[in-house]
Amino acid sequence: MSDLRRRALGGAKTVSRKARAKAESGLSSSNHSPNGSPASSRPGSRPGSHPGSRYASEDEYASASDNDDITTIDTGSVSGDEDNIDYTWVERLQDRVTELQDRKRSSVQGREATLGGYNHILKHHVALRQLERSVADIMPILLKDVKNGSSEEERLRAVRAFTLTLITCPSDTIFDQALPILKSACYDAEADAEAVKVETVRALCFAVTHGGGSSNAAEEVLDFLLEIVESDGHSANAPDSGAVVSAALQAWAFVASHMDDLTIQFEAAIEAFMEQLDSSDADVQTSAGVNIALLFEWARDYEADTGESFDQQYNQHRIMSRMGEIVRDSSKTVSKKERRNLRSNFSSIVTSLERGKGPGYSTAGRAGPNPHTGGSTTDEGEFREFGYRERIRVYNQFLLIDTWSLHARVEVLKSLLGGGFAIHYLENPVVRDILRGAEVEYVTGKKAKK
Repeated sequence: MSDLRRRALGGAKTVSRKARAKAESGLSSSNHSPNGSPASSRPGSRPGSHPGSRYASEDEYASASDNDDITTIDTGSVSGDEDNIDYTWVERLQDRVTELQDRKRSSVQGREATLGGYNHILKHHVALRQLERSVADIMPILLKDVKNGSSEEERLRAVRAFTLTLITCPSDTIFDQALPILKSACYDAEADAEAVKVETVRALCFAVTHGGGSSNAAEEVLDFLLEIVESDGHSANAPDSGAVVSAALQAWAFVASHMDDLTIQFEAAIEAFMEQLDSSDADVQTSAGVNIALLFEWARDYEADTGESFDQQYNQHRIMSRMGEIVRDSSKTVSKKERRNLRSNFSSIVTSLERGKGPGYSTAGRAGPNPHTGGSTTDEGEFREFGYRERIRVYNQFLLIDTWSLHARVEVLKSLLGGGFAIHYLENPVVRDILRGAEVEYVTGKKAKK
């Protein structure tokens, strides 16, 4: 196990398992097998799967569930009952793995479709037991697709498949093989490859933390990601791309959250993040602010652990003043919704810097006990702050996100897993390990059914 892995920390629409089964098995038809061979579909495939008259796009795979609230989960999917549908997702996954391995007569559309079905299954099911014997063969195939895919869509889905496979079956050896290929994909000069670059940046942060990267490798990845931020995307052949820069900022925070010592990176990083506060892209501004808060959180922990004062170039008052100016001026450059989100996020960051707290801390409160939280009785005149309000609900559990490190990890996991976040949190030991620092509150009685 790598050094980094050792140190690693309701009410939305729910999609039925039957609907998921259709998306996952839609490419098993013998008429349009991705390999061009009727034999590639298992005899046990369900007759109710998608017709083979066309190839489904990945948007179709995602449409029913990936955009749902990540904190909502169909309780039947974690009941442990392997009824017909639960069993056949394993069969469908085996079909997709077979198609990935047997590609002699495959077409571009067939490979795209196979990767789309494979990704959908891995998002919505935890397949460690099903993949552990074949993962050593699958990883090189996926990396080959990332490097030599015949279309942007094939490369995009291959990168996503690599990351989903890695978060399902971590590796102690894949990083060295993956790093040059993922970097090359980031440098891809094609004008329409922005989505591939975003996925590749995300893949890099998982490759180094869960693919066998060392502490030195993590520092190398941090430098690579920071170069993208400092150059406004130019170093990745994505000039002024808000999506790529924002992804690099989030990936930097994810990797940094697994590091014990950020002393070397601190000054250059905070300078780059301060510059990105002036970005015209609201997502870039928010991600830069979160990373600044993450660095100051690390500095507070460093001082608490060592008893030494950490001297930094930027003082917190200057940063808070700059954020206030950005919020006031944002009405001229961003939409009303973006301005509202920016104001909310920056308010959380400013409170964090002022009070030495984590994300979502509310200084509002009430006098006396809070009847809505079941708090203990206090003197009538005592003022009690609401405190941390950033929580994620997963069925009958609330995960309290009270550090910026946890916040950074959650944001990347949400981007990767979408509607499959809940099932992975409940059943995937890798995701549980990534979020193991989160305090969990359990909801009982009628409230658990909301």
